[in-house]
Amino acid sequence: MSIIKYSEASSALKTVRDCLRFAVSRFNEAKLSFGHGSLDAYDEAAYLILHTLHLPLDRLEPFLDATLTHHEMMGVLNIIEKRVEEHIPAAYLTHQAFLGDFSFYVDERVIVPRSFISELLRERLSPWVDDAEMVSSVLDLCTGSGCLAILAAHAFPNALIDAVDLSPDALDVARRNVDDYGLNDQIELIQSDLFNELGGRSYDVIISNPPYVDAPSVAELPQEYLHEPKLALGSGEDGLDAIRLILHHAAQHLTENGILSVEIGHNRDVLEAAFPDLPFTWLEVSAGDQFVFMLHREDLL
Repeated sequence: MSIIKYSEASSALKTVRDCLRFAVSRFNEAKLSFGHGSLDAYDEAAYLILHTLHLPLDRLEPFLDATLTHHEMMGVLNIIEKRVEEHIPAAYLTHQAFLGDFSFYVDERVIVPRSFISELLRERLSPWVDDAEMVSSVLDLCTGSGCLAILAAHAFPNALIDAVDLSPDALDVARRNVDDYGLNDQIELIQSDLFNELGGRSYDVIISNPPYVDAPSVAELPQEYLHEPKLALGSGEDGLDAIRLILHHAAQHLTENGILSVEIGHNRDVLEAAFPDLPFTWLEVSAGDQFVFMLHREDLL
């Protein structure tokens, strides 16, 4: 749809309800992909409209029949246009992403947070961690926006946390989020290619949501995902390049009773075939038990 047609729409649309209907129609017509926080066109349209109008994100109904000013209408149509014409993920348009009750600043220097490990951190990795208060050190490999490191700081309040990423741009975003949550004394940001710059540091818990998309899947990603850093998505032909390195070196950086928890996408069968002797424990998350594994240090020796 051209800018002229969006301008024409502004004279026909009056209320939040009108804008919601228009946005859902445009999103469906454009065959947008929803994998960055929203489940479908309706949820994403509601979120973008409420955010743009500075309204509570959990209360659409009271505002549906509110009439928008011309300035407000232009703002709503502008963000709808950007979403449709450029296939930019909503989180990059609003610079906001959520994991549970936590909100994070994001832009195109980092992938949009969507890790299943966040669900496990809400439960403090129970029952695999007996006493969260006793965890003194945590490593978040491939931290990106810093979201999992921040969740880990809340899950393990007595732990010092190292948040590692190869990308200095990602670490800039992580720094902003760490600052926003006031966790500078608890979280240290480190530029490193996985464990390379960590020397002899060891941890009670290592978590990682590394790149894990295999080459064929990278080639078929919807347009929305092409706005994300390539470095944070693909990991070799079978998607296991980063995970192989993590499994090879993790034992050297785990304390005696330390645990490793890694998200691997849809690679469970490939991973188990590549490492038939490792006793992976598959952790239950909202999508099932195919996506996050856990290993003890002794399993890796």
